[in-house]
Amino acid sequence: MKTESSELFIGVDISKERLDIANNSNSEVWSELNNDGGVSLLVEKLISLKPCLVVMEATGGLETLLYSSLVSAALPAVVVNPRQVRDFAKALGKLAKTDAIDAWILARFGALMRPEIRPIKDEQTRELASLVARRRQLLGMRTAEKTRLRQTADKWTKKDIKSLIKVFDKRISKLEKEISNNVKNTPGWKEKDKIITSVPGVGPNLSSYLLANLPELGKLNRREIATLVGVAPLNRDSGKFRGTRMIWGGRAQVRSALYMSALSASMYNPSIKMFYKRLIEKGKKPKVALTACMRKLLTIINTMVKNNSTWDQNYSLKLDFNHGC
Repeated sequence: MKTESSELFIGVDISKERLDIANNSNSEVWSELNNDGGVSLLVEKLISLKPCLVVMEATGGLETLLYSSLVSAALPAVVVNPRQVRDFAKALGKLAKTDAIDAWILARFGALMRPEIRPIKDEQTRELASLVARRRQLLGMRTAEKTRLRQTADKWTKKDIKSLIKVFDKRISKLEKEISNNVKNTPGWKEKDKIITSVPGVGPNLSSYLLANLPELGKLNRREIATLVGVAPLNRDSGKFRGTRMIWGGRAQVRSALYMSALSASMYNPSIKMFYKRLIEKGKKPKVALTACMRKLLTIINTMVKNNSTWDQNYSLKLDFNHGC
């Protein structure tokens, strides 16, 4: 942890109707309504306070109004992972959970951990992310219905499930066309999509996830991008527990889409297939080898976007496939 200074850090606990605000220097907590008026009042006050950072948790979209307003007012703001903050609270011995305590914990988290400020998504990116998220929801519901179809023997129930699956098929197809149109008609996205989908084993599904949820693609080095997504192996050495590295954290939605593409690439992409085979021959478990393929696939795409170059077999083989395995 980094040491605190006299700088002011603000924590905001967000609920559907209210914002609870605290700073790292004292126990004072105040509240505003989570609407246009309340957010405007808070932004006006924070402009006068000139905080070093305003910290809030990701709350499924409830934070969007405040975060966007803070960024528009040129105030430094960051949205952090709730699990990280909860672990931080436990480390401080703060097991109780109230809105006031949560706001203070967020302020302390900002002061000690100094989370990095990342670029805010623009309106087009937020719209694409919403479409991609909706497609994921519909795919999940369709999968659940297909599971029920296999498990039931009742004729009427089967007929009803099949009818519902057809509805999902139509809605998913419509969403995919909307996503495709958004990508094709947005400056910069069409070019990136062409680069990403030129990789054997990678299709429009992963491309849309990356465009919507990983705007840092092509702007970070391979270690940074792997850590951001959550596919970088992290050490877990403690006591007698040695030698095993694991992945956790990061952007789960991107990681899930990346997993499916890595699975396809391990069969149809010559470079990834060779890499996967080499790891298996070294005695790596299939799951470990596939995770390594996810990381390599991501770093290849990251490098291609950075260099504005489409897939080339000879180019991809120049990358260091033995590093970090």
